[in-house]
Amino acid sequence: MSESQGLTRTLSGRVVSDKRTKTVTVLVERRVQHELYGKYIVRSKKYSAHDENGDYHVGDLVEIAESRPLSKTKSWVVTRLLEKARLV
Repeated sequence: MSESQGLTRTLSGRVVSDKRTKTVTVLVERRVQHELYGKYIVRSKKYSAHDENGDYHVGDLVEIAESRPLSKTKSWVVTRLLEKARLV
């Protein structure tokens, strides 16, 4: 499974923090069905993703792709902006 074959994992989520230099925190939510009761539950996980130019800000919906480890906690890269954050 190499990147040349196009098999990299991609996820989409919301940027919840952009305070670190060249890094954003992306919250990815997924719906899973409870194994016993069958009710759908929202599970979430935060990923640190590389943002080279600081283009993405809190509230943006982005797509992240898996990459080589860039630091201790960072092995994802923001690939594209799906939706800009709405002003409240």
